[in-house]
Amino acid sequence: MAFLEAAGFRIVARNWRRAGPDGGGELDIVADDGGTCVFVEVRSRTGEGQGHPLEAITSHKRAQVIRVARLYMAAENPAASGYRFDVIAVTFWDDDRPPDLVHIPDAFQVGG
Repeated sequence: MAFLEAAGFRIVARNWRRAGPDGGGELDIVADDGGTCVFVEVRSRTGEGQGHPLEAITSHKRAQVIRVARLYMAAENPAASGYRFDVIAVTFWDDDRPPDLVHIPDAFQVGG
């Protein structure tokens, strides 16, 4: 989250959970980026043995995030000029290297 805050985002919610008619879910981070409501999905891995964290953003995961984002919008009614879905991928290493962090703004869209 410090990464997002340093980039000018205002964190609105962390680990926002809600049950819904089609099942519940969780949003890792909800942030405000200059009036845009940003739903941030965070994926992490230790090392490269299980692939890159971005590989975990499947079509099923995207659909789940979109579904829960709709629940968030209905429940919280954020005053936003728009919304988008970002992804942050973090790879942690077993040695002294700092983690690799990749931020992809507007990583996917509703219907995409």
